[in-house]
Amino acid sequence: MAYYQRSGGRPSGARTSTFNRGRSRGGSRGPAKKYINPTKFINSATPKAEEIQYESKNKFTDFNFGGQLQHNIDKKGYINTSSIQDQAILPILEGKDVIGIANTGTGKTAAFLLPIIEHMTGVNLRPSVLIIAPTRELAQQIDEEFRAFSQGLNLYSALVVGGVPAERQIRELKRRPHFIIGTPGRLKDLMNRRFIQLDNITTLVLDEADRMLDMGFLPDIRMIVGATPSDRQTLLFSATITPEISAIINNFSKNPVTISVRTSETNEHIEQDVIEARDKSHKIELLTDMLREAEKYEKVLVFGETKFGVQRLSDHLDNSGIASIAIHGNKNQSQRARALKQFKDGRVRVMVATDVAARGLDIPNVSHVINFDTPQTYDDYIHRIGRTGRAGASGHAHTFIEARR
Repeated sequence: MAYYQRSGGRPSGARTSTFNRGRSRGGSRGPAKKYINPTKFINSATPKAEEIQYESKNKFTDFNFGGQLQHNIDKKGYINTSSIQDQAILPILEGKDVIGIANTGTGKTAAFLLPIIEHMTGVNLRPSVLIIAPTRELAQQIDEEFRAFSQGLNLYSALVVGGVPAERQIRELKRRPHFIIGTPGRLKDLMNRRFIQLDNITTLVLDEADRMLDMGFLPDIRMIVGATPSDRQTLLFSATITPEISAIINNFSKNPVTISVRTSETNEHIEQDVIEARDKSHKIELLTDMLREAEKYEKVLVFGETKFGVQRLSDHLDNSGIASIAIHGNKNQSQRARALKQFKDGRVRVMVATDVAARGLDIPNVSHVINFDTPQTYDDYIHRIGRTGRAGASGHAHTFIEARR
């Protein structure tokens, strides 16, 4: 049976494709790739179904936040709550454990930060709040939101993540911040070195718990959580509930309130296509030709498989006159944050990334996702292409595959 590229979305230089079942080209690095039939990378976009607008029962002013906190909320332009904010803020204010099932980009960070900040106003017990996130970028986003919401409240945070020297983080921890926001690896490291004590933690937040499990952090999380008091308030947020997540909920929380506002994440509205390439040099040639069409490829996220390959591809694009930035695990935290900001702000229109950028980051207005290297699994593919076609916008995804000989 033959399968063909859809018309209308074919990049310059790409051929109409016919394929048979072939082996994936994962190479010898890392875990073996799961075979993904190339037909799964093809989809003619259908109009996005009109979503029923969520009607919030509460505005932010209805929660009776303190004057300075409400001022900071107003300053950010927040008036009406999103579904997760509407339903989670009150039980968190009441001190209940909460399980929030929500998509990325639904405002869940404010949903847990605002009631916690309200609780912490005037509290001298430090540190009192521990927030664990799977990636440096997400931890940094949470810390930035915390700083915006806590202005003028004499509340302080320490960002504890890998990729940067620990000395500055140790200095911040010695100031005894109210909030510790970090990733599992660096948290565990500084706990083992006795720079972090969690005896006084009253609130624990596990953000994107499903992603942390995917990344193999469960043993670290168990160790970290085990060092916190058992009578703490626990808030867990996840996009999905798997048996592993259920086990964490049972072990870490007490009589939690479960709030599910997740909407189905279908990618049917994303135009998906494949591009056949004879070899790697041909792939690079085709990609470079595509990205030269600046009017068509306005804001592009390119996924590669390895840190080295991503950096080399970004360097090649730069040398070809296509400004790009790279984000991968060999970049330190400040380099990654700077690259991400340049892409978000539109100062560069191409970002080349490993899967570190596939989840947890809300990058607006991505016009195209290009899979220069195929993902390890179909689930990874869904998360990659989910960076485009957000908030009702149209999106495009191209995946390079091996040409049939």
